[in-house]
Formats: sequence, structure tokens, C-alpha cells
Amino acid sequence: MIDARVVIVGAGQGGLQAAMSLRQDGHQGPITLIGGEPGLPYQRPPLSKAYLKSGEADKLVLRPADFFAKKGITLRDGTWVEAIDRTARTVHAEGEALPYDRLILATGTRNLVPPIAGVSRALGLRTLEDARRLRARLTAPCRIAVIGGGFIGLEFAAVARSLGHEVHVAEAAPRLMARVLSPDMSDRFRRMHEGIGTALHLGRGVTEVTDEGIVLSDGQVIAADLVLLAAGVRPNTDLADRAGLAIDNGVRVDATLRTSDPDIFALGDCAAFPDPRTGRTIRLESVQAATDHARAIARTITAGTDAPYEAVPWFWSDQADWKLQIAGLASPEDDSVAVDDHTVLRFADDQLSAVETINNAKVHMKARKLLAGTTPPARDMLAAGDYDLTSV
Repeated sequence: MIDARVVIVGAGQGGLQAAMSLRQDGHQGPITLIGGEPGLPYQRPPLSKAYLKSGEADKLVLRPADFFAKKGITLRDGTWVEAIDRTARTVHAEGEALPYDRLILATGTRNLVPPIAGVSRALGLRTLEDARRLRARLTAPCRIAVIGGGFIGLEFAAVARSLGHEVHVAEAAPRLMARVLSPDMSDRFRRMHEGIGTALHLGRGVTEVTDEGIVLSDGQVIAADLVLLAAGVRPNTDLADRAGLAIDNGVRVDATLRTSDPDIFALGDCAAFPDPRTGRTIRLESVQAATDHARAIARTITAGTDAPYEAVPWFWSDQADWKLQIAGLASPEDDSVAVDDHTVLRFADDQLSAVETINNAKVHMKARKLLAGTTPPARDMLAAGDYDLTSV
């Protein structure tokens, strides 16, 4: 429907990409992009890295203000959507009912707040305002405790160490980034972070945040002037749930990213969709997945045909001078084979499921192309040299 009225709830990179892709694909109808935060849409990944050092917020902006007028996209920033009326096909925002023919939910995630005593004393890192608050605290030497050994916590820890701060990272799991990385690669990052002077406390959760710091599950007290909570995120599904849409660790969508209402789509971190390779329901916390979802939804709306989403997932994280890149999607139980100090292959039922690399963009790109094939290569085919993956 090239003349359909499209409303997009969520003005992050995925929501903005949906609006841009609709115009690029020839959509002629009105497009309204609604964002809860005031200001222009901006990049979130640099908040835990480059922005903390530079403080240059203008470099985060994805498109200038005049872009929206030129493209005929109505941006309503600083606006929260309270409800969806599926019968009337309207979204309700601050007392106004906005009509739609197609609705796209790009509501993202919010920080997970675990049941830790005194956790309200900790700071979060999700928005530009969060990053500004943290950056202001990094101007003078301080002792920092990070709750969580995932991407955000470790990216922040590496920046803080580079600025000369004392940093402790507490992770309840026995290793870093356990949900997404192989044991081999996880251990390499452990050694790197310890090498730059970060104190790691693995296998010990935090039981309390106090005015003096944090308390670990074994009773150890870590003194800290600043505590960052980076214990993961939860999808923002409240709006969809109130509208009666199916929820399953996210807004549940089919292979074309349609929700249980065929006129409503969901994308990015809030969308739970079927993995095209395994069929299991997955949710990806990745800017690239959000933008890929957005492009796929735009094609469906403008062309009026349903095409399944089949892009290969990929992820990255910059920690100190290491760029971690992951092509594909492995389960925690997948086998891992270390090829060298910078490459680990993951296998599910003896088929390649993911490739993890450090500072090796060429191998990462080869892996993405390889995994995009109809059938991922088998372990014995890689071993026999039938696929040239790791040579550059």
C-alpha cells in the first residue's frame, strides 16, 4: 500500500530506518514517527564508548532536523503513546488519536532492574541523558563498580579504565558475556580486561548496593563512588500487551515480522520472531537486526507482498582496542573450536552456527556470506578445507 498511513512508535535507529526505507521504496502516504525522548533520533551504541570520552552529542544524531521535512516524515519527539485502538486503527498519544493503516512498533527495551537491595543507588546507561550523567561523574578520579559482565558493562569498564579510574566488574555467571560468547572467547576477554587493570568478580552476584559501594554474594564489600547497573534489558511490550497482541519474551511476530494483528508490525529489540534456520523464537538485541527488520517491513508495506525475514544476525562490541564481531547466532550449548587467537567457530549439530572474531573484519565478512547460504557448512567440510574461511 504505497499510499497507506504509517505510524511508527519508537524513534530509535530501527524506527527511523523504517521511515527512511518506506520513502526509499516509493511509499507515498503519510509517515508519522513518534519518539518518547525529546530531540532528534540518535545512535545508542556510542553511548557506552566514544561519547563517554568525547561528549560530542551532535555526532550521535542520525539525521538533521530538515531531513524530516524534506522526506515528508512527521517527527513527534518527546511524545509517549499510551494506547493502541486496533478496532479504530488509532494510536493515542497525549490526548490525541492518530489514525493508521499500518502500524510499526519499534519500542526497544528498558534496563533490567534485578531485585538487589539499594539498587536505586546505581546509575543506568540507556539514553543520552544517562550517558551525560555518567560522563559528568568521570571527570574526577573515582572508584567504579559495574554490575554485569555483558557488552555494555564491559564497554563502559574499558573506557573508565582508559581514563584512569579504578574499576570492578561483578558478574553472577562464571564467565563474561556467557549468554552470547563461547567459553574460549569469553576467557580471552577475561584476560584482556584483567590485563588493563579491571578487577573481575565472576560467579558472584551483587546482593546490595550501599552508599559505600556493593556487597557480593560471598559477603565481600567493594568500595565504590559510582555504581553502574548493566545487568541486561527487557523488551518494552506493555503497549502491545494492552492492545491484546501476542507476547513471548517480546512482541511475537511471524516470519514477515507481522504481529498477531496483520496491520501491525514489530521490529528490533522488542520483536520475538522465528529464527529462519532453526525455527525457534528468538529476540535480537542488535542495531543491525533492527535496521534489517525495518527494511524488510518497508518492502512488505510498499510492495504489498509478504517476504520472510532471513538476514544473518551479526553483532559487535568495542572493548579497549579489541573489536569483537559475531556472525550468526549460536546457542550456549553449541560446540566451539578455536582456530587461532582471534577466531572461534561455533557448531550446532556439526553445522556452523556462528563465527566469533577479534579485530578481523575480513574473516567476519566471509563468515556472514558463508552463513547466508542455503545450508551452513558442516564441521567436516570446514576441516577438509572445502571452505576458505579463516585465511585472509
